[in-house]
Amino acid sequence: MLRDKFFVAFAAFTGIFMLATAAHAQKFITIGTGGQTGVYYQVGGSICKLVNRGAKDHGIKCTHTTGGSTKNINGIRAGDLDMGVAQSDWQFHAYNGTAPKQFPDGAFKELRAVFSVHPEPFTVVARADSGIKSFDDLKGKRVNIGNPGSGQRGTMEVVMEKMGWKMSDFALASELKSSEQSAALCDNKIDAMVFTVGHPNGSIKEATTSCDAILVNVDNDIIKKLAADNDYYAMATIPGGMYKGTDNDVTTFGVGATFVSSTATDADVVYEIVKAVFSNMKRFRKMHPAFANLDPKKMIVNNLSAPLHEGAIRYYKEQGWM
Repeated sequence: MLRDKFFVAFAAFTGIFMLATAAHAQKFITIGTGGQTGVYYQVGGSICKLVNRGAKDHGIKCTHTTGGSTKNINGIRAGDLDMGVAQSDWQFHAYNGTAPKQFPDGAFKELRAVFSVHPEPFTVVARADSGIKSFDDLKGKRVNIGNPGSGQRGTMEVVMEKMGWKMSDFALASELKSSEQSAALCDNKIDAMVFTVGHPNGSIKEATTSCDAILVNVDNDIIKKLAADNDYYAMATIPGGMYKGTDNDVTTFGVGATFVSSTATDADVVYEIVKAVFSNMKRFRKMHPAFANLDPKKMIVNNLSAPLHEGAIRYYKEQGWM
């Protein structure tokens, strides 16, 4: 009898201990972002800050790493990342299998959208002494087209194809990361750089304040047709006066930054991450100027090509947004 009572007591204690351990067990997730001078890095860092603030309640700890749109999506597919930031065009191409060069494994039907973030105009910054006055003038110049795996590189390659340009059409086609290109521009190692990014951007501010650089219109008929033919693109305006040396509005096209995951990421985890962001929207908007005008109801529909993740849907339905 005593032995039986001891066994029951021990079992009860063990059960309580296991429950307590489970309650405090932590789930670690990794978010793929972009170069440290770009807004993607800030998106991932901001999301992680909000998630980690509530770690005691939900047990999720978040870290973020650099990468780029296509690299992030491929990382999610390979299981190296749980979530990531990606341009709206690359979300579309990954899900539909329409970019075999960037996504050689074909359509990624397990890709899931979580929410969209800020608009990202395709931006060309040129040295004022380069003679570059329009996008067409890049031909024959030294241009940084972006590092492989980055969204800016992928979008530049799309534009080059539409323009009928090859790498050999540039005097130099450098592959610098976003964190390196402003210094290269000011050191006269390149004439221009392309950047698909939210504004205002620190790297572009560096280029326009440290040396005589200007923003260039990207709005010829080929670009306008590209934007009109694809829902994940839209014509965009960068306000004049945002950067030194560019007083007038700059017309270009752009994409949207989106936050994505896959069906392999647990719905409860996605739910808690979405909740951490949307329940702290005022705080999130203050984390970067590009987030200032975010509208939750637009964030769950704009620029999303892949189906929404079930964990995100659960939260949005609770808020009455779906």
